[in-house]
Amino acid sequence: QVQLIESGGGQVQAGGSLRLSCAASGFALRRFAAAWFRQGPGKEREFASAISAGGGTVSYADSVKGRFIISKDITKDTMYLQMNSLKPEDTAVYYCARHAKPLQWTTTSTDYQFWGQGIQVTVSA
Repeated sequence: QVQLIESGGGQVQAGGSLRLSCAASGFALRRFAAAWFRQGPGKEREFASAISAGGGTVSYADSVKGRFIISKDITKDTMYLQMNSLKPEDTAVYYCARHAKPLQWTTTSTDYQFWGQGIQVTVSA
């Protein structure tokens, strides 16, 4: 049974940092691309960052590039999102997701089959 469980969210002031974790079970994270998506209040869900199965390829939305760092620890089957220099516009529910197909690389949300329950990140001005 595939499960993705996010942790590490919370409230922080602008300019602060948070690290999100996504613990995977029921599959080997080293075989699948994984990603973080987010949905702000009144907004559609959007792509934030993704990392390939092997971890050698990463992608970031322009809005987070230079501030967020995605990584994975395949020994722990856990993916991370280090979020620095946070802005109020980063306020959202953050979701981790696993690609539907092993060893494939895309960043389109419809290509991601399994999703975590989401975790709230709130950045105050």
